[in-house]
Amino acid sequence: MGDQPAPVVSLDVPSGIDSTTGEAPGAYVQAAVTLTLALPKTGLDVNAAGDVILADVGIPAEVYRRVGIDVPAGIFGARYRVDVRPT
Repeated sequence: MGDQPAPVVSLDVPSGIDSTTGEAPGAYVQAAVTLTLALPKTGLDVNAAGDVILADVGIPAEVYRRVGIDVPAGIFGARYRVDVRPT
């Protein structure tokens, strides 16, 4: 790979990025890919997240309903991942 750093994969949210606002109050990780868990975080609509992939961690839809979260039908799809950022 020469002198180039290896691509970074972040889990849930890149380090240093606020998962709600997307703000970085200091240093942060620039991810090539972010694998976010359960549901998309509102702060992931930032360049630092790279490509965002959503992973189903098996939380039943009933749990989301009980806490007032409306999960769109089919969000996890057959491959358990979708691009969650606006186009």
